[in-house]
Amino acid sequence: MDEICKTIVGHYLQSDRFNGTPIDDPWDRYVIRWHIEEGKLEIVGPGIFPNPHIKPFSHVPVERQIEEFDSNADDCCLYPGTPLLEEAVKDSDYEGRPYTKRVALGGGQLDGVYFDISVLEQYRNDPRYYYWADDINGQICIKDEHYESNEVDVRDKVLLETFGFGFNDSYERCVVSLLWYISTLSKEHQQIWAAKELLDGDFKMHPDYYRNNIVGGWGERLPICEAFVMELSVINDMANKIKAENLFRKDYSGARPKEFAFLIRPTLSAFNSFVLLLDQMMSDNINKKFFAGEIVDKYDHVRDDGKIEVRKKGTIAILEEWIDRYFRPQDDGPIKEMKAAFRKVRKLRQKPAHNFQEDVFDQKYIKDQRQLILDAYGAVRTLRQILANHPKVKANPPDINEQLWKGEIWEM
Repeated sequence: MDEICKTIVGHYLQSDRFNGTPIDDPWDRYVIRWHIEEGKLEIVGPGIFPNPHIKPFSHVPVERQIEEFDSNADDCCLYPGTPLLEEAVKDSDYEGRPYTKRVALGGGQLDGVYFDISVLEQYRNDPRYYYWADDINGQICIKDEHYESNEVDVRDKVLLETFGFGFNDSYERCVVSLLWYISTLSKEHQQIWAAKELLDGDFKMHPDYYRNNIVGGWGERLPICEAFVMELSVINDMANKIKAENLFRKDYSGARPKEFAFLIRPTLSAFNSFVLLLDQMMSDNINKKFFAGEIVDKYDHVRDDGKIEVRKKGTIAILEEWIDRYFRPQDDGPIKEMKAAFRKVRKLRQKPAHNFQEDVFDQKYIKDQRQLILDAYGAVRTLRQILANHPKVKANPPDINEQLWKGEIWEM
């Protein structure tokens, strides 16, 4: 190993973030170019990544690196290639830290690493952690009071700055994070994640996770669960313009339940819990006061013995009656689908309430939940579109997110 290679290897392994080495003027550039061609050195320049001081990706073709060297050498940084690192890196230096070792061996810091989605379960269910996720991005960190507590072991005081979701062609979901962020976890937590790593399955990053965290761009569409909550908020805004009353008692703006998300574990129990929550956000959430004075909330029921019994109408029935009275479109197909979605969720909720069901693990619940979310979102979107036709809303329309208005929603 010549002096150039020794300098670059030493700087890489001793720096805080496995940084590259700027090209020094006295170095023989013909020798550097030859080392790149041989794979002993690698190069990152502004044409490959805006910050050349970190190695973003593995396996950049040699031809592309040579092109970058020839055009931007003064703005580039050099990195040791795999042959030099395999010789220099000792297993004992990274014992129990498989992802730190992977970076030390030249792994790209923005390489995606894929995991079984159940790896999130322990963090979401542990109140010591702040767990946030939409359908695309997420973050995990120990809460301040537990970070400062001596009762929590240092190994558990972790921060995962970013994780996201991925999927395959069958819409099976997984967790994805970037190699650098996984490599900063404690030894114990790296091993937890390593046990859940997916080594096959043809998964890919969610397109907007890639844009947000690698390209540095804005997402192209809204996450569907987030869009659902946004629709509730817009509906309430419209409802208040109509008669100064919410249509939904709670719109969850700023406080979306963390369980209102795609399933972490595909079990019947988890699916039923999601159905319960969804029904609580839909039919259970309908505010009868909005319909007061227009729809009677009771009806006479004739019993088998001929006596008349006064019963309360359900919220779905009241909503349907109000819509049928005031809104008569030429095409009632979307309204029929909206009504069916509300009733589908209610029926699914009632099923486990009347029967004991042994828990089952089955990937079909991932697909069943996805279709249910699509149906539910379509229902509240249609309801918002119905209210948009009310004269008071037309006269004073609310501000609506452009992507929500256009229906630019991710369905996975």
